[in-house]
Formats: sequence, structure tokens, C-alpha cells
Amino acid sequence: MAVNTGAGRVRVRTEGAVATVTLDHPGRLNAITVAMWGELADAFGRLSADRDLRCVIVRGADGHFAAGADIREFPEVRADADRVMAYHRHTIAPALRAVAECLHPVVAAIEGVCVGGGLEIASRCDLRLAARGARFGAPINRLGFPMAPDEMRGLLELAGRAVTLEILLEGRVFDADEAWAKGLLTRVVAAEALESELSATVARLCAGAPRAARLNKWTAARLCGGAAPLSDAEWRACFAYADGPDHRQGVQAFLQGDDPVFTGE
Repeated sequence: MAVNTGAGRVRVRTEGAVATVTLDHPGRLNAITVAMWGELADAFGRLSADRDLRCVIVRGADGHFAAGADIREFPEVRADADRVMAYHRHTIAPALRAVAECLHPVVAAIEGVCVGGGLEIASRCDLRLAARGARFGAPINRLGFPMAPDEMRGLLELAGRAVTLEILLEGRVFDADEAWAKGLLTRVVAAEALESELSATVARLCAGAPRAARLNKWTAARLCGGAAPLSDAEWRACFAYADGPDHRQGVQAFLQGDDPVFTGE
């Protein structure tokens, strides 16, 4: 399903329990337009509501993840302080939030360029698999502006203050092995092995209990938020799975030496 008729688009394809979201902007290294940011938010909103899914893949077309936002739009969409704030708070932030808050596990499959907004999207995914030739960074200091708070949030949560500041203050582009060493990536593989590693990762995600995955995502986000202790209601939500069929099926299958068949309940 293509969700834009312009030069840049976000394509969504669902096969069984797996959806693939593809950033596609030909000739622009998948630079992300205003329309594409909106489409990304809309796509993840729909996918998150689809309880039949087990996993979402995010990738770019034609051998690149994404080269950040489309700078050609900046003279119009970022022409003054009010429009700069609106662009970052009401265009980019909702898209990144939709990726981060997706109900299902989200895997970024990264090759080629993954800089600026592309790195911001990848940082909001749950897992990041990269081909060794991929390149990373956020050289926006050369454009004269900092990273907006909602966009920096993903990098801070992923790699911490020191690495985030290094990336932003130096504005350097670096390779996948360095990105892995900085904590930005889950795994780095040879370019020719990316698809097989992605398939194996997706298979492992789909084999797990969907409700357990959803609860793990919620609990991790809640505990990393630095907020108040869990309320009684939140504690009960964490353990609500205990009376569900997937929990009983998982334990029973293990004891019988069988493979579990989960329904998401």
C-alpha cells in the first residue's frame, strides 16, 4: 500500500504477522519530507492498532535508510521561529512518538546512509540491525541548528548523554562498527548477511508471546522514564497476563517439550 503520490512516500506492506514500512524518496537518499513524516505517524498508528501483527520492520528503499529531513523544504517550513517550533513539535515529534509507542516490536534494517532524521527514527525502534557499510551521524551543526528535544530523546535513552553530545557537537559521520560500539545498534553484519539476519530476528520475535512483548515494551518505557514508583493499578497490569491462555500455553508446551502456539491473549 502506497500512502503518498508525491516524490517521497512511505510504503507499507503486510505479509502475515509482519509489516514492513519503507521510506522511499528516489534520488534523495530517502530524505524525509513533511508529507512523509505525517505518513510515518499515520502508518504506525494503524499498525499499532492491528492486533494480528507480531512485528514491524522499518527500512529505506534503494540501499539507504534515510538521509534525514528534506532540507529543500526548510526555507518554507522553517522560515521563522514559530514555524521552526511547529515543524519539530507537530511534524517530526508525532512521527517519532508513533514509532516508539508502537504496540509491536519494531526492527530497523539499516543499510547505506542513516543520518539526522534517519538516525532519529532508528533510535526509536526496539532493535537496530545494520549492514557493516552503513553510515551514521547527525551533522546538523553545519546547518546552524541543534537537535530538538523530542528528537534528542531517543538518542539519550539509547546511548546516553556523553555519546549524544559527541554525535551532535562534532557532527561527524561514522561507520556501523563505531555505531555499535557507541550503543546505537543491536547487531552489525556483513551487507550480504543483512536479509538473513533480519529474517532470523523477525522469526524469533514472531515466535514469542505477543502480550509478553507488549508488556516488556511498556515496562521498559515506564521504568526508564524516571517517574514515580509503579501504582497498584500498574503492578496489576504488569501481571494481568498470568490468567491468560498464552501464559498457560507457554508453560504447558515447555513441560511437554512442544513449541507453543500463541494467540496474543
